[in-house]
Amino acid sequence: MGDCDYSLLDDAALLDLVQRNTLSYFWDYGHPVSGMARERDNNAFGYAPEDTVTTGGTGFGIMAMVAGAERGFLPRDGVLDRIATIVGFLERADRYHGVYPHFLNGETGRTIPFTPRDDGADLVETSFLMAGLLTARQSVRKDRPELAARIDNLWRAVDWAFHVRPADGALLWHWSPNFGWAMNHAITGWNECLITHVLAASSPTHAVDPSTYHGSWAKGRDFANGRTVYGERLALGPDRGGPLFFTHYSFLGLDPRGLTDAYADYFAQNVAHAKINRTHCIVNPKGFAGYGPECWGLTASDNHEGYNAHSPSNDHGVITPTAALGSFPYVPAESMAALKHFLTAMDGRLFGPRGFADSFTPYRNWVAESHLAIDQGPIVVMIENHRSGLLWRLFMSCPEVLGGLRRLGFSSPHLQAEVRA
Repeated sequence: MGDCDYSLLDDAALLDLVQRNTLSYFWDYGHPVSGMARERDNNAFGYAPEDTVTTGGTGFGIMAMVAGAERGFLPRDGVLDRIATIVGFLERADRYHGVYPHFLNGETGRTIPFTPRDDGADLVETSFLMAGLLTARQSVRKDRPELAARIDNLWRAVDWAFHVRPADGALLWHWSPNFGWAMNHAITGWNECLITHVLAASSPTHAVDPSTYHGSWAKGRDFANGRTVYGERLALGPDRGGPLFFTHYSFLGLDPRGLTDAYADYFAQNVAHAKINRTHCIVNPKGFAGYGPECWGLTASDNHEGYNAHSPSNDHGVITPTAALGSFPYVPAESMAALKHFLTAMDGRLFGPRGFADSFTPYRNWVAESHLAIDQGPIVVMIENHRSGLLWRLFMSCPEVLGGLRRLGFSSPHLQAEVRA
């Protein structure tokens, strides 16, 4: 917008502006062959951005593009064609028992190892991808039934049960064709992986028994909290909540409003987490310049040294716009104040044609040169969920997901609506 006076725009126009620009990351910068989301748009930290595409970030991007089409920011037929391109690429790309790796080469479809031993299946990233694809399936099933059927085939091919560790029923994150289960990383809570367990329980072909959820996920070292921080009770998670992406990634499609189980009220959990994160930035125990009521938000992002999972207990003075903007459904007034601040902060250097820079450090006068798919996606999606509930409505219309939630013992207004229907 150049020298635009943002004060002349009302809140709806500002939300339009941020969503529209941020969508460019997925729409204009999507990989030209695969259509998938590139991991990032700079060469920092050894990634090859031109051809490194991300499975989880693509799931987020699919949801964002569905929202963009609904808003009229993107052409609907073009978005459906892009999703079809992505699906066609995924049909040919490397997968392991139906599970995709973290990174793929966007031209060849071959696996790019995330770490030396993480060179195969990544169940968590696949769950983010499948959540986006299922959302798209529900959006296209009337006007593109053949595309919906192809998405359904990808979803049905994921062998969630293959990732169950026989010894204790834990769900394992990684499998390698070269190293097998050597990483041996159980997906226990509390963190961003609730959606992985929900989809594992929802699969119509390779479902995981609910005992994995209750006996492993809910027994994680950082699962139960119950303490009060800054006047907010945190039912789940590590001390002071951890990075804010815990409240975003699983809940781009999974509607937390009225979602409860034996362990938490998930909307209350996410509201408390967002408020604790913001209050920490106001209290600012380390005295970082720039923090305040309108400048808040700690989550995983780039900083001047590398990528780090910033949080109140791991605070390096780095503010990440997706943290506050992805929290719009939880603290809308506070998120809008942050959005307005970010537009003019750092001499206006944060906002551009691809949305907000990944992060910034006021006391260093440092602004990231990067945009990351996993940070840009939640901005568009969670602003849309705040505005219309669109992605929540689509994802929660999946009958398999409702069945999985019921198997795990959840309550939700969506389950009640299904019964009434």
